[in-house]
Amino acid sequence: MTPGKTKRLYILILLLCTSTVMAQPGGIKWSLDGNSYFRIESNEVIRYSLSDNSKTTFISKADLTPSGQSKALPVRSFYLSNDQQKVLIYTNSKRVWRLDSRGDYWALDLKTKLLRKIGEDRPESTLMFAKFSPDGTRVAYVSEQNLYVQDLTSGAIKALTTNGNRKLINGTFDWAYEEELACRDGFQWSPDSKHISYWQIDATKIRDYYMLNTTDSAYSKIVPVEYPTIGQSPSPARIGVIDIETGKTNWLNIPGDPQQHYLPRSEWHSATEILVQQLNRKQNESKIYSCNPATGDAKLIFTEKDEAWIELFSFSGSERALDFHHPFVWLNDKKEFLWISEKDGWSHIYRITKDGSKEVLITKGNYDVIDFQNVDEKSNYVYFLASPTNALQKYLYKTKLDGKGKLELVTPTGLEGAHDYDISPNGKYAQHSFSNTFTKPVTELINLTTHKPVNEKEGIQTKLPAAVMAKKVEFFKIKTEEGTEMDGWMVKPKNFDPTKKYPVVFHVYSEPAGQTVLDRYGIGNNRLFKGDMAEEGYIYMSVDGRGTPAPKGRVWRKAIYRKIGQINIRDQALAAKEILKWPFVDAERIAVWGWSGGGSTTLNLLFQYPEIYKTGIAVAAVANQLTYDNIYQERYMGLPQENLQDIVNGSPVTYAKNLKGNLLYIHGTGDDNVHYNNAEMLVNELIKYNKQFQLMAYPNRTHGISEGAGTSEHLATLYTDYLRKYCPPGGR
Repeated sequence: MTPGKTKRLYILILLLCTSTVMAQPGGIKWSLDGNSYFRIESNEVIRYSLSDNSKTTFISKADLTPSGQSKALPVRSFYLSNDQQKVLIYTNSKRVWRLDSRGDYWALDLKTKLLRKIGEDRPESTLMFAKFSPDGTRVAYVSEQNLYVQDLTSGAIKALTTNGNRKLINGTFDWAYEEELACRDGFQWSPDSKHISYWQIDATKIRDYYMLNTTDSAYSKIVPVEYPTIGQSPSPARIGVIDIETGKTNWLNIPGDPQQHYLPRSEWHSATEILVQQLNRKQNESKIYSCNPATGDAKLIFTEKDEAWIELFSFSGSERALDFHHPFVWLNDKKEFLWISEKDGWSHIYRITKDGSKEVLITKGNYDVIDFQNVDEKSNYVYFLASPTNALQKYLYKTKLDGKGKLELVTPTGLEGAHDYDISPNGKYAQHSFSNTFTKPVTELINLTTHKPVNEKEGIQTKLPAAVMAKKVEFFKIKTEEGTEMDGWMVKPKNFDPTKKYPVVFHVYSEPAGQTVLDRYGIGNNRLFKGDMAEEGYIYMSVDGRGTPAPKGRVWRKAIYRKIGQINIRDQALAAKEILKWPFVDAERIAVWGWSGGGSTTLNLLFQYPEIYKTGIAVAAVANQLTYDNIYQERYMGLPQENLQDIVNGSPVTYAKNLKGNLLYIHGTGDDNVHYNNAEMLVNELIKYNKQFQLMAYPNRTHGISEGAGTSEHLATLYTDYLRKYCPPGGR
């Protein structure tokens, strides 16, 4: 429920090294051996060799120009075969829900320079997740819910499935799986290149939500989205193994009712074994099965339970999950794997034997592993992000893989803030990035052993003078009357006068999908305000209460179970109550705003605590939790068949009759995430009680409300004018 990017990437086991290399403009991608990396520059693929960081053109514009054409293919990303002799060029991409995971693929032979379009018989921009077979002889891909394979020598194309349609999905996923489980790429080659395993999602039992396109013609057009709301059973999923030569599929016999379980992860361990993770519908029990691809037999090897929910991904999220799969991290010649669990009250890394008979706690102590980074078996180290003493920051740490080591800080001291790393497969190098509230993001390529830049002139220390800005964000802690201590930040007005009283604008999210109080660049900015809030005389601030995904332990994060719209709202309001005691805060000019889950929080605060919040701006809000998707809402709120009242009690629509202040409600009618019926249900309730408010509906705009000429400018103007009118700036 966050705008404009993948929502919740919550992991446990993450990518170490895969059989393909992906690169896209602006980023780097490592070679398989980790001794070089690739970058797309001026629509060419450049290879940088280490340790001297010298560069050569790996794929030129001439290489990317199809025969008979004069223009090179624009490169969105690329993927190398295992032998690095062939490359798949991804181009002409189109968005599927949040990400542009659909487009065209071309295969380039790096020796012969032969460039051939993959799936020439398929409609333009319909191919998804094309990948080489491990032996590099074929390419498989999904197009319009079916799987295909193409021989690279003959060019022959074979349909592996033919029954796919909008409701029966082969090799990829439906809306809910993609949005809530980050599942997109739904097929994998066997190590011997003879089989492909793939998901099949049966959405025939899932009702459609009908969006209406009312602007593109004189007659409205129905836009259906298969969307299971809370209380509806999941889309049944199963995993099949198809023989490339015969086209026959064997289905894995995973125990349990498919309509009461999810299958978020599957991976070939060998040509004769597939591991599959299964979650129950409540997502509080996770099982791993070892499956025989020939017989379909499944053997349970590992189980984990939680009284609230199982974190499928690390609570902070990881950009690695954007690679569209969640691979296991293997050790000891694939006899053991790494797993992240909160079973001891903190998010920690465990080492588990493949048969599940033994597990070893690797990271120990009262701190959370924020994100797994890499493993170096030779040196007996695992690398991860953590911040034991400050939940707003993150640093690189390491400890011994055998569980006998101490916590060791890898990031050099002196740069307080948010550090991220992209470590090479061989563990020798890393791209290191850093920012904090007053330092723009800076990056460097480092030797991980010494943490020294490969090139001093391109190091972070060299770049810092130009990156450091004036400090404007102040962090603070606030303790509520119930004893809950919360982190917060604020930006005070310029020329602040402590003898005057100023309006406060709270930015909120406060759900398990996002943390707003972080020490990183951009915190304290308001992209919707046209102007300078500090210059005009606003205090802008945010506080994070219980339930937000901060590295403060399991109890902090899971206190919100079955209480979204209640405990998080009370924490926010009680924090605001303490802030109102500050002598420079004007209690009559208190505003709050948020987007998506933050929009829901805004509505709940405005309705449940009208004595505190005088003005609210809610964007793309879930007004009624009974309208939102089952995977997200049931994970955190349970099943309405069992605890309906919790869901009612957490929904803003329940309290709409209490509105006293000023409300601006904004929603896109084409929002496939938080549907527009939320707006109309809330509007009906406000009308019922004669509550006056302002509504802005953006036709056909999705959850990010960015499509269409002039949209962003209009939205920012609307937001700014409303805030200035109903919560006027300046000290008094």
